Amino acid sequence: MAEQDVENDLLDYDEEEEPQAPQESTPAPPKKDIKGSYVSIHSSGFRDFLLKPELLRAIVDCGFEHPSEVQHECIPQAILGMDVLCQAKSGMGKTAVFVLATLQQIEPVNGQVTVLVMCHTRELAFQISKEYERFSKYMPSVKVSVFFGGLSIKKDEEVLKKNCPHVVVGTPGRILALVRNRSFSLKNVKHFVLDECDKMLEQLDMRRDVQEIFRLTPHEKQCMMFSATLSKDIRPVCRKFMQDPMEVFVDDETKLTLHGLQQYYVKLKDSEKNRKLFDLLDVLEFNQPVTLSAVQGFPAADPGGHESVWPGDGHRASQHRL
Repeated sequence: MAEQDVENDLLDYDEEEEPQAPQESTPAPPKKDIKGSYVSIHSSGFRDFLLKPELLRAIVDCGFEHPSEVQHECIPQAILGMDVLCQAKSGMGKTAVFVLATLQQIEPVNGQVTVLVMCHTRELAFQISKEYERFSKYMPSVKVSVFFGGLSIKKDEEVLKKNCPHVVVGTPGRILALVRNRSFSLKNVKHFVLDECDKMLEQLDMRRDVQEIFRLTPHEKQCMMFSATLSKDIRPVCRKFMQDPMEVFVDDETKLTLHGLQQYYVKLKDSEKNRKLFDLLDVLEFNQPVTLSAVQGFPAADPGGHESVWPGDGHRASQHRL
């Protein structure tokens, strides 16, 4: 939440002294857990957040048990409507913070978009929309849509007109285009979220788009921003959008390591890739697989060969993170 005259302030601001990040509380001793360990060092479960039964049921369906450290710190305040500025490495569960927090607070009203989430790429927008769909599985009254460039804007206009969603995820350019042609009203937005916020706010043209969209939303709203790499230079810019935000900066390199994660690579010829992939899929269990394309330019690469790289811990299904 911020003042509406933020436009000029954002483009020309003074450096602010960086406050010291609050010391992290001593973690509670972990319970015995057959699912192994991730960054989730806390013994508390998602039930301790007093989430809606529908959300807890979806969380159980996903096989998640304990919140990660970032979730443990952020979710209790986020579900109360507090502004949040969070930096933590990819894979620590930042997306689940704003997805669960907004779904916990949402009160669907037909024809009104109350949650707006923006990110810098269409791929990330699509991924976030799928997370909303997954966790709103038992909330049939909640409708989610994703809008980004590269597809016909007419289809987006049709969705907003005939089946208006309550949660919109998209890229700033497409969102602003829909707002400017009066297809998309922002007057009922109660939750304004930027994922990978530094990517949008570091580029002046994209920052202006975000600014314009922000100014058209109500003054009274929750604002949350997340990033894996949030430099000290961009933090004051983020704060201009917020009012007294909770700030979580996981800057310690040991904290930025995803404990329990192992990485492997196999050097293969082109003709061997599919067979090896099938062998691996037969042997390993994956909860949240990430597929990477062949890496070019490795000094040790043989002519005609490729390196296949994937993260894993031997039993990925044992991970209990969001």
